[in-house]
Amino acid sequence: MSMSSPIDHAASASYARSGFSHRMGWGSRPALLLVDVCKAYWSPDSPLSLLGNPAAEAAPASMRRLLVSARTGQVPVIWSKVEYSKADMTDAGLFWLKSKTLDVWRHGDPRGLNGWLDGLEPLGNDVVVSKKYASSFFGTTLATELRTLNIDTLVICGVSTSGCVRATTLDAMQNGFRPMVVGSACGDRTTEIQNANLFDLDAKYADVVSEQEAISNLSAGWTLLKP
Repeated sequence: MSMSSPIDHAASASYARSGFSHRMGWGSRPALLLVDVCKAYWSPDSPLSLLGNPAAEAAPASMRRLLVSARTGQVPVIWSKVEYSKADMTDAGLFWLKSKTLDVWRHGDPRGLNGWLDGLEPLGNDVVVSKKYASSFFGTTLATELRTLNIDTLVICGVSTSGCVRATTLDAMQNGFRPMVVGSACGDRTTEIQNANLFDLDAKYADVVSEQEAISNLSAGWTLLKP
């Protein structure tokens, strides 16, 4: 595969010379995975709000277009989000010791921030995965679900890029699924954090792709076979 990273970074040239940033390329059986697409990240009073970053604020519009293309192509759509059931948050483990914002994901939290974002909600045939930690794979049935569906490529979007998107992308690659991360459909707290993580993911673990590339492949469904 050729080296053609879409992420502009000061280290792009040196990474390419060192042998990073090759293209993984698409398989022939993609699915769309939306990570933590919940009100917590787009509500001004939320401790997890990303609204201070215009790119993150715009990300749901990109996600909605990806979702439409996946429905058009009739490819599987998968959703993951954090959920805790214990009042004392002990089911969050050590994660709770690092981040007290996690209580927004506690079942029954009165703020209601753990609900899906408007226009980005699962339908009856979609796969919904509940997780306790950053990765959508860790401690969940996601890998089994993907293998049962015969998926080979995972189009990944959601939040946050440096946290749950990154962890999920790494585990997708390690489980043998080609991760295609749509940068415009991901969000983080600052542009610097967003770009640094997209650059690093693209260099080592995934292909970071444009919205249009993802839409083209999703809307084609499984009929567009790749070499």
